[in-house]
Amino acid sequence: MKPPVPASAPAPHVAEAPAPWRLTPTGSVLVDSGPLLALFNAGDGWHARVLAWLKQHPDVALVSTWPVLTEVCALLARRVHNQAALDFLLWVERGGLRVDAPAESSLPHMRRIAQRFASLPLDLADTSIAEAAERLGLRHILSVDADFDVYRNARGRPLVNLLRA
Repeated sequence: MKPPVPASAPAPHVAEAPAPWRLTPTGSVLVDSGPLLALFNAGDGWHARVLAWLKQHPDVALVSTWPVLTEVCALLARRVHNQAALDFLLWVERGGLRVDAPAESSLPHMRRIAQRFASLPLDLADTSIAEAAERLGLRHILSVDADFDVYRNARGRPLVNLLRA
């Protein structure tokens, strides 16, 4: 059983979030840094929508990458407080999401993905999500970032961003 969604501060009423979402995922979903930042910062404009999505999909397994965790901790400490970053790490430690272990070939693959999408600013966290999606065979992601509308896997299939669908 996944630990409950954290409440770093009183959350706005869930009814404020746009709903219902058109896609109902099963299995695992990759998570970018934006939704994780929003989840641990009640003042973030995406907080209500991310919280509502997670409450509507309690059985979805969240997966992310080490570059995403690094980015989230740095931004939470800077934008909110060190305690928010520590709360995030404790939530991950308790099973809030699974941290994908990269393969030996992951770094060269991330570089190739970054080269393939050179029109986008190089973002290691985003590239790590795109690489994990290909390696793990996942197409569903959670992101607040429109850059994921551009990313395609090696077969040319787009990633499906469930927060923006």
